Amino acid sequence: MTPARRPFRIARGCAATAMVAQALFPLYWALLTSFRHGPALFSAVPFALPDASNYRALLSEPSVWRETANSALCAAMVAGISLLLAIPAAYALGRMEFRGRRVVMGILLGCSMLPQIAILSGLFEVIRALGLYDRLGSLVFADLFFALPFTIWLLSGFFRDLPRDLDDAARLDGCGLARRLFNIHLPLLWPGLIAAGLLTFMNCWNEFLFACTFTLSDSARTLPVGIGLISAPSRFELPFGTIMAASLLATIPPILLVLLFQNRIAAGLTAGAVK
Repeated sequence: MTPARRPFRIARGCAATAMVAQALFPLYWALLTSFRHGPALFSAVPFALPDASNYRALLSEPSVWRETANSALCAAMVAGISLLLAIPAAYALGRMEFRGRRVVMGILLGCSMLPQIAILSGLFEVIRALGLYDRLGSLVFADLFFALPFTIWLLSGFFRDLPRDLDDAARLDGCGLARRLFNIHLPLLWPGLIAAGLLTFMNCWNEFLFACTFTLSDSARTLPVGIGLISAPSRFELPFGTIMAASLLATIPPILLVLLFQNRIAAGLTAGAVK
């Protein structure tokens, strides 16, 4: 390191450290608060003996396990259905040339960028007319409105980046369209499929607005709504420790999935970046 560049390196390191600290501080504060209960929540001591009563109370509550199962089932169904429907659509948009393809891609991107509140009232009437209100099917139906365009748009880029020589060689060997898709393209797109499915799963796992609007009973409630409804025995008290403990427990499944598939996620999200 030359003396002239040393101040720049130091400033850049300080800026990076400040950004990391800013990003990690909410997590640190949530972890610290989750191990406190009662008056200890307002203690000025940054480090104290941890109290796991919040976690014990949550893990012994049957409703928490039911809400977790509902969230996992809904997110898995949305991710699976999105992939099944998006694969043929993304293949057509990524590998075929036809009039209006760019318009379709723009519409898909626009649908992904719409705020949920923009279609909430209309979607509520549709769900009520279909008899899906207060059922997990309503959340699957609603989440697909945003998950499917996003998955199609993401997978179409993966299909487009595959070499065209593969199609030419397959045609010479007599492979039809379906055989090229299932025997050649999909095996090469496993990292992209896992990345798209996992992103869709995490978006649905964290979804709150639709779950709060389209479900009412305890049997159909998901984990984000359950966390939002945590209350204290007294109306003059907010159970910050319990809420923080529940929020941290809710982050464990997505973190485990990311750690399990991190190599394939990185390979899928960087596909096509290097020629």
